[in-house]
Amino acid sequence: MPVINEAPPAREPAVRIIAMPADTNPYGDIFGGWLMSLMDSAAGSVAARHSKGRAVTIAVDGMAFLRPVVVGDEVSVFAELISVGNTSMKIAVEAWRRTRHDDRSYRVTKADFTFVAIGEDRQPRSVPPLA
Repeated sequence: MPVINEAPPAREPAVRIIAMPADTNPYGDIFGGWLMSLMDSAAGSVAARHSKGRAVTIAVDGMAFLRPVVVGDEVSVFAELISVGNTSMKIAVEAWRRTRHDDRSYRVTKADFTFVAIGEDRQPRSVPPLA
């Protein structure tokens, strides 16, 4: 895979974790679903903070796996609120990997997650506008 000069976002990641053997499939590759769940957790944290309450995933757009993640890689997930509707929020999420013995980071995947804020009755509720 060609090396592309790119850098992760300058802000702190919403999630940072080391990929472990339990996160792999029978071939030893990191499960894409494991990575997607990290991204959903990061986006959910942003959605819950913005909506000041419970929010649920309703869609994931544009997920593409660009590079593999291997056991021992540090995975950092960045999430940013990019748009808000009456009850919904769209969050751009990127996952990056860094090998244990190197300072270079590589984007692994990205996607837009859409969440809807819900109340105690599990029905959609209004969210604040984007600042």
